[in-house]
Amino acid sequence: MRAGFPLPDVNWEPTRGFWQAAQRRELQMPRCERCGLINWYPPPRCRACECESLGWSSLSGRATLFSWSHVSRALFDGYASKAPYITGLVALEEDPRVRLVTLLVDCLPEDLTIDMPVEVVFRVLEFPDVEGSVIAPMFRPHS
Repeated sequence: MRAGFPLPDVNWEPTRGFWQAAQRRELQMPRCERCGLINWYPPPRCRACECESLGWSSLSGRATLFSWSHVSRALFDGYASKAPYITGLVALEEDPRVRLVTLLVDCLPEDLTIDMPVEVVFRVLEFPDVEGSVIAPMFRPHS
């Protein structure tokens, strides 16, 4: 495992803008400057028109729940202190084809339903025995 695992590498060039925006409590993803398509996970060029000009664009933070999993026993030791937790895949309002893997918070697994509205919240992500923390976008049921 790399140093600091399981924290994300906030300085990795392709996702640096995502994590910088999260520190400001903004949800941003790369958008093609030619065709406007949101491109996530950040590719070197637009998936639709192959334009190499992608800029970081602010998003509403609204989405719908596409899928989720209630984790009662963590697969990796680094996540054991977080269990139980809920991971999810949310479809962004701006383009439902764009889905973001996230943690679902402020909810119970039995209250979740497919296509339920969710909204972004920003929380500190930290782990015992790992130095540092990161502000990370997570999602909760839309209130």
